[in-house]
Parts: sequence; C-alpha cells; structure tokens
Amino acid sequence: MRLDAFLARQPEVRGRTTARRLLDQGCVTVPGQVARPGLCLRPDMVVEVQLPPGAAEDPLAPALPLPAVPVLYEDAWMCVIDKPPGLAAHPPEDRRSRAHTVASWALARFGELPTAPDTDRPGIVHRLDRDTSGVMVIARTQAALDALRAQWRARTVTKEYRCLVFGVPRFHSDWIERPIAPDPRHPDRMTVVDDGGRESQTYYEVVERFDGFADVRCRPHTGRTHQIRVHMTSIGHSLVGDRTYRSRSRQHERLPAGAPDPGRQCLHAQRLELQHPFTEERLVFAADLPADLRALRDWLRRYRPGR
Repeated sequence: MRLDAFLARQPEVRGRTTARRLLDQGCVTVPGQVARPGLCLRPDMVVEVQLPPGAAEDPLAPALPLPAVPVLYEDAWMCVIDKPPGLAAHPPEDRRSRAHTVASWALARFGELPTAPDTDRPGIVHRLDRDTSGVMVIARTQAALDALRAQWRARTVTKEYRCLVFGVPRFHSDWIERPIAPDPRHPDRMTVVDDGGRESQTYYEVVERFDGFADVRCRPHTGRTHQIRVHMTSIGHSLVGDRTYRSRSRQHERLPAGAPDPGRQCLHAQRLELQHPFTEERLVFAADLPADLRALRDWLRRYRPGR
C-alpha cells in the first residue's frame, strides 16, 4: 500500500488531504526510507507520525452528539440510509465546519472507510444536498466503493425524487434535456445553457395538483450538481423553499399564510435501484416522504385561496 493511502486510513488522520499535509510538513518518518506519498510499504515497515497541535480536531469527528440517521439496509459491503435534511454529505473543501456530516456519522459507526482517489470523503458514493432528504448509499470497502461509483458513471442506477413546486406544470409528464454549466454570474450556482455545458436529462411527472402548487416525481438520467432544482426552475417551476434557484416568473412567490414551512427546499430522494457491489443482485431502496413535506402536502390539499 502507498504511504499516503495508509496514512489516510488511520483514525487520527482520516483522509488523503490531511495525510498529504502531514507528509508535506515533515511529520511522517519511515526509518531507512524517504517518506514520500508514493512510497510502497512492506509489512515489516514502521511508520511514525508526529501530529502537530490541533491536528486531532478533525471536522469529520466533531465534539457533538451524533445525529439520528435511519438505516434502511446494512451489510459488510455497504450501508443505505434515509438522510435527514440539514445533514451535509461531507465537510466543505475548506474543512472549517465543525458540524456533523454523513461521513462523520459513518466513521463513528463503522470506523475505517474507503475514499475515492484525491478526495477526503470517507465512504461517500454520491452526494445529496444538505437540505435534501432521502436514500443515500455509503460504501464500507474499497471494492464496494469502486463498484458502486462505476454504476453511477455508467448511469445504471435508477433514481427517483419527489418535490413540491410553485405552479402546476403544463404537461402531465415530460423530458427536460438542457445542458447545465456553472453560472458565470454566481460561482456557487449552476444554470442551463444553450451552448457548451454538460448534457443533462430529467424526466418528470405530476403526482398531484394543488391550487398554485404541484407534487412532482423526478427521475434524473444524469447526475449533475443541483440538476433537479436547476431543470425545474428552467421550466418555470422552482422548488418550494429553494432560496438559490427561483424562476423569473416566480421570484417573489411565497407559501400562503398559515402553511407549514419546511424551512428548506422541498426535495426528497425517495427511491434508489442499483446492483449490489458483491452479490450483483438488483436491489431497491425506498424512503417515505418525511414529516415536514407530508405536512405541507396535506395542507395544500385543503388550501383554497380566499376561503
């Protein structure tokens, strides 16, 4: 095993980013060898690490109570959870956050977890936005991580989301096929473009219509950043509660007085179908609509303006 990969798996280090930093700072020694990242370790070698002050304060393991995370499935290769809203998949790149993440929860539950090359996201196969709830997969072995990520790249994973949107779509169902690229005016956002960008495809169908709102099922074929939020906004139906993406015709739309506000974008990863990374069995996982979205949906069913 490479030295940087070995260090990344240690509980005091937890990640290649920290491992590389320790190597760059001269905190790692291997007697008789030059401690370089690509050094190939043998079973009889001794690796000594002198952690600098504060290095143990890893944002992947904050001194806070672990959040309650429902487990939908678990075995030796993978774990599938119903991610609650407000929980990020992994720490931000600058690693300043001390809040818990799916990664820190998984490390506390399972201990050592695999990471993809050049990332510091233990066990993370795919992302859900912080405020998006629902089905999320965690890999427990390197082989499982590689096999699962390969399925996402090959687009053989079937994903189904539910969202509550402003307005009622004109069509009962349709495909949105518009490329997505970073928004040049807002570096933290994505946008649909006519030229360039990455191909992006989302199928949607209306589950239920309300007065001025709709419950929509989305099946993204591609997996671009913020894809459903961007695509639904592009056809004039931004998600309720989304403070980042709002269609021009609905810039000032708000929930009616008295409506139970979930305080987040109304997006839920409801169903995921994939192949088991070891047995190759086709598996389906589902998470019920969470209480905050159910409460708003039920209220909208009764809502009648002017009454």
